[in-house]
Amino acid sequence: MQTWSSTPVPRVAGEPRPLRLYDTSTGEVRPTAPGDTARLYVCGITPYDATHLGHAATYLAFDLVHRVWLDNGHQVHYVQNVTDVDDPLLERAERDHDDWVVLGMRETALFREDMVALRVLPPREYVGAVESVPEVVEAVAKLLADGAAYRVDDPEHPDVYFDHTATGRFGYESNYDQDTMNRFFAERGGDPDRPGKRHPLDALLWRAARPGEPSWPSELGPGRPGWHIECSAIALNRLGAGFDVQGGGSDLVFPHHEFSAAHAEALTGEHPFARHYVHAGMIGLDGEKMSKSRGNLVFVSKLRALHVDPGAIRLALFAGHYRADRAWTDDLLAQAQDRLDRWRQAARLETGPCAEQTVARLRDHLGNDLDTPKALAALDAWADQALTTGGDVAAAPALFRDAVDALLGVEL
Repeated sequence: MQTWSSTPVPRVAGEPRPLRLYDTSTGEVRPTAPGDTARLYVCGITPYDATHLGHAATYLAFDLVHRVWLDNGHQVHYVQNVTDVDDPLLERAERDHDDWVVLGMRETALFREDMVALRVLPPREYVGAVESVPEVVEAVAKLLADGAAYRVDDPEHPDVYFDHTATGRFGYESNYDQDTMNRFFAERGGDPDRPGKRHPLDALLWRAARPGEPSWPSELGPGRPGWHIECSAIALNRLGAGFDVQGGGSDLVFPHHEFSAAHAEALTGEHPFARHYVHAGMIGLDGEKMSKSRGNLVFVSKLRALHVDPGAIRLALFAGHYRADRAWTDDLLAQAQDRLDRWRQAARLETGPCAEQTVARLRDHLGNDLDTPKALAALDAWADQALTTGGDVAAAPALFRDAVDALLGVEL
């Protein structure tokens, strides 16, 4: 699958800061410690609707991870998937009398356009579930052979399920108790009441073909992938086990990331699947999480059609910490536009106050679990001083501009 175009990232003078991130599995902010190449996997969209601000907040958070690693001199091997065959996509296509392939392609193309507009650095590899079907088949066959998976006793629909106890570590990523796992599994795509399963929490690996549904011929019998195994196979085959960060929204902590880790660890015998599990908070509107089921979405493409500056969208979402659930409001966007206008005025000055310490503070705050509220405050302080009392350092406005571009992805 085609990724999107990139924008150049300036090199910024001064000393970079290593990146520390909160790891869901340990409950601690810990250093990331990539080698020469940092390895990042972020779960992508299911393309049955346009990109909303909840999506944008997640991909912008991991864009900051990407940028801080680049600032530290790492190459970044970034992989993202697209779940371009799954129940929500098929249900939307049926509801709207649309072709599911066309719907998926159309919404994926719109997502790419939104990412380009928001100046999100692209993944090196952008992989659809459909194109990864052979990889999934190979993985599921191995899990069956190793006894980590089983078929339900259903001659008509012999689906393959994962035995969630196969690794002996299930639950380490989310740290949820049994009641919470049961509730989230039922709410987030699981099928606890499927007859023939050994345990309600066992997750689907391969869905046997049903009339009217897409399917692929395979040694498993005709069918299509389950959700979690898709990410396990794509990540393992491109990044290997023990990559640096697996990322996504906080609604993916369980079951998706728990199972993708369990599947991968059962396949390889290696633990952990990822060295950090990092999750972005939810964006709300009118007091509720922004979601397709609630219909309370603010779409990036609609904001772009209204000529909202993408830099202001970035700054509005950076005004809150990436891990926090937070609200989107018109006032938040207006404040972000005012901030962007002030910064642009300051960056156009011929001289300004020394910016080296400001850039150092920017790096400090981003290196400390992407603390964007403090980072923005540090940049505000320089811009306010530049516009009120001024300064005589000729290189300062350019340094300020390059740092904001490289590290925050905002063009001044």
